[in-house]
Amino acid sequence: MKPLKTVLAISILLFAVSFLIPSLLVLPFSSERAGAQLGEEAGSPEVRHDKAQPAAEVAVFRTATNKVEKIQLEEYVEGVVASEMPAEFEEEALKAQALTARTYIVNHLLHSKDDHVPHDADVSDTVNHQVFKNKQELQLLWGKDYDWKMKKIKEAVEATKGEILTYNGKPINASFFSTSNGYTENAEEYWSSPVPYLKSVESPWDAHSPKFQDRKVFGIKEFQQKLNINLENSNDIGTITKRTSGKKVAKVSIAGKTFTGREIREKLGLQSTDFSWERKGDTIIVSTKGYGHGVGMSQYGANGMAKEGKNYEDIVRHYYQGISISSVRQYDKIMASSQ
Repeated sequence: MKPLKTVLAISILLFAVSFLIPSLLVLPFSSERAGAQLGEEAGSPEVRHDKAQPAAEVAVFRTATNKVEKIQLEEYVEGVVASEMPAEFEEEALKAQALTARTYIVNHLLHSKDDHVPHDADVSDTVNHQVFKNKQELQLLWGKDYDWKMKKIKEAVEATKGEILTYNGKPINASFFSTSNGYTENAEEYWSSPVPYLKSVESPWDAHSPKFQDRKVFGIKEFQQKLNINLENSNDIGTITKRTSGKKVAKVSIAGKTFTGREIREKLGLQSTDFSWERKGDTIIVSTKGYGHGVGMSQYGANGMAKEGKNYEDIVRHYYQGISISSVRQYDKIMASSQ
């Protein structure tokens, strides 16, 4: 009987081992996969690093060096805010500028490919896109004031980190300019098409801007050459025939020709399309109110609102009608795949 029991015992043992061996072979790999799943749910650092989308970068064509510089998105926003708005401005105005800068570049990365920059660049560092200076350039520009100015800019950008302006769920064209004549402009009255959130609004704070008024003096010959007209036999130097919703010049008739206000501004190099002129002898004096195209957010208007106690949300909602403040994270994957 003992041999029979021994045989039975050995048979049972072999039968059990036949199931155990595959399990033992598979177990290390199963545990690794299970650990990864558990880690994903628990948010282990290793798994987050593997799964995370790469931080968005902006490839900026540096016009001074003819090189492309790749910069993290938030660092790019800092460089734009520092370059486009005085650091002396109120914190809430700087926050509003951070929102416009971030919205502009996110919108550009999502939708635009600019033929005016090298193929490996997204934007330039000029007013053709947004003015950008890196930290080294700002140190040279600001000198001993660099530390406090950069700290203030960083805090404004950090306070709005990840926020952009949207309309119907899409990033807006967050246009901005220096100083209005007291009103902003409807998009279609300066550019070609209407934009629902770029509507004319009052901006009385701009009257305190040092750029609110300007004047230029032209000789008669220079004036005629720039506009390709003949005034020699007439004291009539033009009649404004139409104004925009923002109280600027829409059309002007001069020497038998009709010009838009924008054409006059560009041909004469004026600060604004709100202009008037008078002839004195052989000169023409052109006076303007405001500085910039007038569409979107006025920077000096934003600073005036901030001085009155308005926060950055109040500011952007005033200058961009019907917009929402949204998270940029929903566009992370799209931006990463486009780079």
